[in-house]
Amino acid sequence: MTSPHPPATPDEHDELELRLGPIAHGGHTVARTGEGRVVFVRHGLPGELVRVRLTEAGPEARFWRGDVVAVLEADPGRRDRHVWAPADALLTWRRGEPPVGGAEFGHAELPAQRRLKAAVVAEQLSRLAGLETAVEVEAMPGEDPLGLGWRTRAHFAVDAAGRIGMHPHRGAAVVPVESFPLVVPAIDDLRLAALDLRGAARVDVAAPAGGGTPLVHLALAAGADRQRLRRELDRLAAGREVSVTARAEDSRELETWSGRPAVVEHAGAHRWEVSAEGFWQIHRSAPGLLLEAVPSAAGARPGEHALDLYAGAGLFTAALADAVGPAGSVLAVEGSPVTSADARRTFADRPQVRVERGSVDKVAARLWPGTAGPRGRRSPGRARAAARPDVVVLDPPRAGAGRVVVDQLVALAPRRIAYLACDPATLARDLGRFRRAGWRVRSVRAFDMYPNTHHVETLAVLEP
Repeated sequence: MTSPHPPATPDEHDELELRLGPIAHGGHTVARTGEGRVVFVRHGLPGELVRVRLTEAGPEARFWRGDVVAVLEADPGRRDRHVWAPADALLTWRRGEPPVGGAEFGHAELPAQRRLKAAVVAEQLSRLAGLETAVEVEAMPGEDPLGLGWRTRAHFAVDAAGRIGMHPHRGAAVVPVESFPLVVPAIDDLRLAALDLRGAARVDVAAPAGGGTPLVHLALAAGADRQRLRRELDRLAAGREVSVTARAEDSRELETWSGRPAVVEHAGAHRWEVSAEGFWQIHRSAPGLLLEAVPSAAGARPGEHALDLYAGAGLFTAALADAVGPAGSVLAVEGSPVTSADARRTFADRPQVRVERGSVDKVAARLWPGTAGPRGRRSPGRARAAARPDVVVLDPPRAGAGRVVVDQLVALAPRRIAYLACDPATLARDLGRFRRAGWRVRSVRAFDMYPNTHHVETLAVLEP
């Protein structure tokens, strides 16, 4: 349904009355105007009748985008109140301002959010992988009833006045924020919004899930006044223990202004030191859950050889090393110089663990030249011998593993692969390639590791 008198040449800021259709990957519902124009709408639920403010439109555009600004007929899964006012499109557009990102599903009850995520995962698997399977999105252990207080990492932009902020969806503006209810209390307790951070382009904050010293890292803009910023950051240390690091945009040198340049994380019986710019699972319960679920899915046995790709600081490396024991081996591959150095320090006293730094496809082509294929990338230099893996764990970034890496894994022919993904579309594309190569998807699990957002974590197990 459209408004009775839609504009002849729609543009941004026009409003339409629409009946929202199904959920789509990326946090949108799909609606159509009376003329059949597709509109990707955020902040709504399937079936609702709403008013939509167009945020990207034009007569030549293939589709339009918009935000819900009024709900005429609500879905029962809609909350009475959004969990975070700056992300509530109904409130912010009344002031003529777009909502910030970071809690785009905050208008929906958690069970409704999980149903939407399950629908997206199932649709992507069906469309891109040809895999028809029912998916249930599992709640994380000990989840807050509103899905708050779970992020142990947060990333903030800094506006011209030195205030921390976040961006609207697909927007470059910085909207100042006073707090962020999705983070663990230790991050909000730092009160970063009270600081003048002019000279910082970005602020990254980490706080260990089990308690311990939080860390604030500044990405410094060119010409930043370090002395003034250091004095400002000294205010954080008043009455609390906190570490502060910084790095200039044109420098490889990490500066430690206070405390230590890493966060100490624990899961199970293991301990990691994760650098300020290193990768770690952000949900407070994720390391513990995944430390058990992912290696268990891989099924490594004593004496076997395991391959941990996109290994980060080595969360799964630790569990795989326990599983294969001293007679087996684990090869961990990580592209980030910072994070791979973290992993090397962690596993320095475990001789069966070897950490390789580099892109996964290039490391694989170097260690197993026969997997590169006619168009694969080959790295120069002599390869240090590596046993072919019996099991593989991979946790690639949002872009997925991709054609080259999937083909390399098919050529390596492990007996099982456990694939953890934060993006269901790229996972489905990769699974489709595995299936066309003769592999079968043994199981798929999904975890609600990002409550109040559209993101979902998925674990697939493959066998040849």
